Amino acid sequence: MRLATLVLLIVLAVLQYTLWLGKGGWLRIWSLERDIAAQAEKQRQLRESNAVGHADVEDLRSGLGAVEERARREIGMVRRDETFFLYPQRSDRSAPAKTPSPLPGQPREPTP
Repeated sequence: MRLATLVLLIVLAVLQYTLWLGKGGWLRIWSLERDIAAQAEKQRQLRESNAVGHADVEDLRSGLGAVEERARREIGMVRRDETFFLYPQRSDRSAPAKTPSPLPGQPREPTP
């Protein structure tokens, strides 16, 4: 009787080992499910990126408006009948603009 119980316990231990830690065990299945979820999220992000790319391609194919907008934004295109103004940016908006210093040999203007 004791020998049969011992044999059954050993068989049970081997079956439990394969169930939890074996090649097709629960731990492996849970790990694979996490990997599948991560890949699905990555795939969703890539699909969104592809949709944006396809929309850009269709905009560029459909008319010159999108081409002009991209040229203005990326390479600073200006039409012949337009005037381009470039405003210098201040690092601190609350500080007043500095007056340029005169060139050597020129008199300075009095400051109030």
